[in-house]
Amino acid sequence: MMRAPSKIILFLLMIALTSQFVGGQSRNNSKGISSIEGSVVSVTARRVSGNEPVTLQEIFLYENSVEQRIRNFAFDTSPSRIVLLVDNSQGLRAELDALKAGVLEFSYEIYEGDQMFVVAFDEKAEIVQEWTDEADKVLKSTKSFRKQGNPHLFDALSAASRQILLPLMPGLRKTAIVMITDGLDRGSDISYQNIIRELQASDITVYALQLPDRTNGAFRRNQPKAPRVLKEITEATGGAVYQFSEARSAAKAICDELKNNRYLLSYFPTSQASSEDRNIFAIGKEGITVRTKSMHPGLR
Repeated sequence: MMRAPSKIILFLLMIALTSQFVGGQSRNNSKGISSIEGSVVSVTARRVSGNEPVTLQEIFLYENSVEQRIRNFAFDTSPSRIVLLVDNSQGLRAELDALKAGVLEFSYEIYEGDQMFVVAFDEKAEIVQEWTDEADKVLKSTKSFRKQGNPHLFDALSAASRQILLPLMPGLRKTAIVMITDGLDRGSDISYQNIIRELQASDITVYALQLPDRTNGAFRRNQPKAPRVLKEITEATGGAVYQFSEARSAAKAICDELKNNRYLLSYFPTSQASSEDRNIFAIGKEGITVRTKSMHPGLR
């Protein structure tokens, strides 16, 4: 569990009671939220050239290889909530000053109305900075970064999902976790397969800023090699992997994507019961790229 849970609960109750968020040192601007009916999936869609919005007629959704009738496809104008999940463990191949600078890039790139929450993890996940858009607060908070203990990456992802992002839903769907790590997990209670299912069930998009692999490609018995972990988790949730060495451009790309290319797609499944796993595949017409999560996990 994440440390200081009572603090998180109190803060999230405050969020539930207010819909206004303070402005900060962002470079960009944003607006409200769309209303969509039906079974909802977050989708990232963009044109290869041009900035015109993607339309319903240009998107196709398949579930277990069966084409689905899309009920609605709407641009999501809601603000983003981004959790930065920073590896704080021993042996990480990154200097602390570089980690701090990488986190700070997001406070410069988020749009007006967006908020970021910083969590650092080793064997426990700890709050570094609660929801904010202020670069000064983020900078001061990162002084607590250190490198010690083992990386319980999967437990930290679960804590970020359950304790920080899920309480914001369903009112707010534009949620993301950005992992800053090499993908190594040593000792998490939740399994690799179950954390992917949990993130997919919550419809949380996961991105990664990939650090150099401290294991040098070592074989992992119960999970893929560290770089493969990042690739599979991001692909399974509709996110993407960027190199930490390009943190500035990565922060801009992620924040721009959440602002300009996020849609909400709703549909009514035609065949499978909610208790069964349902594979999802979305595709656009020529000249349109689309990403979404790869599966609706069934109820257990």
